Amino acid sequence: MQEFLRITAYGNTLGDYFYTLLLFVLLMILFKVFTNYVLAKFEVLAKKTKTEWDNLLVAVLAGIRWPLYFALALFLSTRVLALEPNIEKGIWYILVILLTYEGVKAVQNIIEYGTDRATKNDSKNKATLKIINKFAKVVLWIIAVILILSNLGYNVSSLIAGLGIGGIAIALALQNILSDIFTSFTIYLDKPFEVGDHIIIDNEQGTIKKIGLKTTRIESLRGEEVVISNQDLTNSRVHNLKKMKNRRIVFTIGVTYETPQTKLKQIPKMIKEIFAKTGKATLDRVHFKEFGDFSLNYEIVYFVKSNEYKEYMDIQQRVNLAIKEAFEKKKIDFAYPTQTVFVQKNS
Repeated sequence: MQEFLRITAYGNTLGDYFYTLLLFVLLMILFKVFTNYVLAKFEVLAKKTKTEWDNLLVAVLAGIRWPLYFALALFLSTRVLALEPNIEKGIWYILVILLTYEGVKAVQNIIEYGTDRATKNDSKNKATLKIINKFAKVVLWIIAVILILSNLGYNVSSLIAGLGIGGIAIALALQNILSDIFTSFTIYLDKPFEVGDHIIIDNEQGTIKKIGLKTTRIESLRGEEVVISNQDLTNSRVHNLKKMKNRRIVFTIGVTYETPQTKLKQIPKMIKEIFAKTGKATLDRVHFKEFGDFSLNYEIVYFVKSNEYKEYMDIQQRVNLAIKEAFEKKKIDFAYPTQTVFVQKNS
């Protein structure tokens, strides 16, 4: 038997071939046990935990196909043999391709998992997240192909240089479009505003209805839809009223010059009493500010504990009506534009 195992064929003894076959079978059995039993136990344990990362890890490992296990067992078991260089390279190339393929699939699953979670938490930017997902996958496969070619012995420097030159040419041709697309990524990551926010930009004011890859759509106060490119939007000064916790309001009222001094002194107290009865509004100050052209002007400053424009207008309306009612009771007249002409007669 020993003499039989010492028989040489293609540079290896039959004993070496037998040992290689035995090692290959043992490795395949281990991989079978791992996939059928160990992973099943891990899956049961992962379902009992509160985190989802262990479930993702089990799903990634369970997604590995048998060609990779076969190639890995073949590669490890044939290390003891003196193989032809081409055969050895062929086994290595197959293993590299399968490892890269399964690695890319695993990273894709992680990206999909991250995208799904981000979409659940931020459904308003679902379209942007999907584009980021696809873009990441394309970049991932480009890197995978370059890694495979590099391990197969090809010089990838010229390929990378060619991709760089081609990328520059495409970027120059699609400069404006790409700028808007990358700006949409910036909007998603930085979140200066979101769908549903009420913003003021330049002379436009309205509510954001959709943030797309190239443009953002705003429903203005007049009712029409305003479409603004993402690049113009981020290059402008945007006032996001939705981010306000308190809205500061300044307004002026004017009374006639004929108003008696005693009533002028009563006006600040009257305004304070009105705001004491007004909900969600806090008076900051009220002062006799100036002598106007035709009126004695009071400046009133208060804060509204809301960022809703309609609610602010409702409060301002209640305040205005209350001031009008209080002035009527005290017989205080509001001023309106008048001119007094003095005629001097010469004797």
